[in-house]
Amino acid sequence: MLLKKKIMVIDDEESFALMLKMRIEASGDYEVTVSLDAKDLIKHIHDIRPDVILLDLLMPGTGGLDICDMLNHDPIGRITPVIVVSGLDKPMDKLKAFKLGISDYLVKPVDDLKLMKAIEKAIQLKSDKF
Repeated sequence: MLLKKKIMVIDDEESFALMLKMRIEASGDYEVTVSLDAKDLIKHIHDIRPDVILLDLLMPGTGGLDICDMLNHDPIGRITPVIVVSGLDKPMDKLKAFKLGISDYLVKPVDDLKLMKAIEKAIQLKSDKF
């Protein structure tokens, strides 16, 4: 039996985060952990060691771009692909996120097929690097 890939969803909207978890885990290939804020995020990432992080940009306190910056300064965070899943659809928001090294940007509401393809692509890119 193959080990399931680990996905971490970071989104302050609990219902959306749990819906993503359910949709992703339905494939049977992934184990999903949900984090509703950035509190102790680096510790969680070191404990879980996700293969991909799905990140919302609009969150109270520490926003998604700040989280990207935190991940870029952490040895595990730096090598973990980040896919932004956000309600923000402006080119400037996307540009800022891509400049911080994200692997993909999806706009809410997210199409299941696009989401799964983005996850698979991010995992493939990570495995190609290491």
